[in-house]
Formats: sequence, structure tokens, C-alpha cells
Amino acid sequence: MIPRSLLFASLLGLSALAGATPQATAPKPVPAPAPVAGTDVERAAGTAATPASASEARPGTGDPAIDHLLTDINAYAARHRDAFIDELVRYFDAPRPLVTDLLVGERRWSAGDVYYACALARVAGRPCRALLDAWAADSSQGWAPIAARMGVTKGSPQARRLRVGIGESYVRWARPLPVDTR
Repeated sequence: MIPRSLLFASLLGLSALAGATPQATAPKPVPAPAPVAGTDVERAAGTAATPASASEARPGTGDPAIDHLLTDINAYAARHRDAFIDELVRYFDAPRPLVTDLLVGERRWSAGDVYYACALARVAGRPCRALLDAWAADSSQGWAPIAARMGVTKGSPQARRLRVGIGESYVRWARPLPVDTR
């Protein structure tokens, strides 16, 4: 049996933590089924989740794997809104009224953007609200410049912690990581 920490590290592409390359330790991934825009009942009722803006379709983190995960998080949050909000409140110290307002209030932010702001804040040692405010002030260039201002750059220890944290959320949700993010 493979230790959970090694399996987890190899799934996230952290080969240094796993002690070998992901190709050497992990079996060849099976492609995930194409994402579905809600259940048949949701589609029939017209309540299936669809991206509300271009930022939902392309989060713009500068990391295609994380962009893909944030798009997948949008789908998860559309189906499991309460569990998603609980995740942000419990594990990211996000204020419940603010998160609820952003997701279901008049602003209707993408769940991926709210998640990424709180995850980025955690690894940068800032409050979630600070990153949400930074995104609200200027989201035109995507998340990459905001992350850089927080000291989270590609390949940095904070960026690795960010990826691990996203993976931990997937474990808590009992949701498999999409194949092309491994």
C-alpha cells in the first residue's frame, strides 16, 4: 500500500516530496469524464450552473492546472453550495456573511475566485477579506499579479503550499482531482 502522503504528493506533481517522479510512482491516469452542466433535473429546470462571466471560464492564475481546478471548483460549488461555504469558513477563516453574499448575493462571484482568494490569503498570511478586496479593486489582469504582490510566485514554497491546500480540499470533498492537474 502506498502511504497517503506519497500518493498525495505524486498526484499534485510534487515529485521532490514523493521521492521520485510522478510517472514512476503513479499508474497511468484514466481520463475523467467530460464535465456535465448540472443534473438532468437542473438542466430541465434551467438551474444548471453556467459560468456567469469570462473570469469564471478563465481564472487567470498563471498556472493552467490551477485554472482547471478553479473551473472544477465552480462546478462543485454549484452543486454543493453549503458544503463549499462551510469549507471556506472552517478551513480558510473566511467570514460566512461575506462569502454567502459574494456567491449568492447581488455580486454573484465565481466560486473559484472566492476559493482562490481565500486559499491565496492563507498561504500569504493575509485575511481572506484582503484578497477579496484586492480582486474586487482590479481583476482585469487575472490572479497572477495579485499573487505576485502577495509573494506567491510560480515555483515558490507558497505556490506549492497553495497546490497542496487545494488538493486537501479535494480530499475533504471526497472529489477526485481532475486528470490533467496531476
